[in-house]
Amino acid sequence: MISREDGRLVVRGRLTMETVPALFQTGLRHLTEEDLLVDLAQVEAVDSAAVSMLLGWSRAAQRSQRTLRVTGLPADLLSLAALYGVADMLPQQSS
Repeated sequence: MISREDGRLVVRGRLTMETVPALFQTGLRHLTEEDLLVDLAQVEAVDSAAVSMLLGWSRAAQRSQRTLRVTGLPADLLSLAALYGVADMLPQQSS
């Protein structure tokens, strides 16, 4: 689930192959409107689809000349990104 809260896009629940397609499209709609801070602190579980989603959002933000930052990246997502050799391609992290 994605919701807008205090100027952030808050992602909750599971980021898996089953949930990412719909979440990806929702995030894209927001990226076309404004710069985004995506809060992933409430994500419960991830698989490789979560890495793909963030990379896709990052590419879309670059194409739209928008800024995409993330906060609360789950450790397992960072671990997967490192395993695939794409950790340095993830959106900039904010504290």
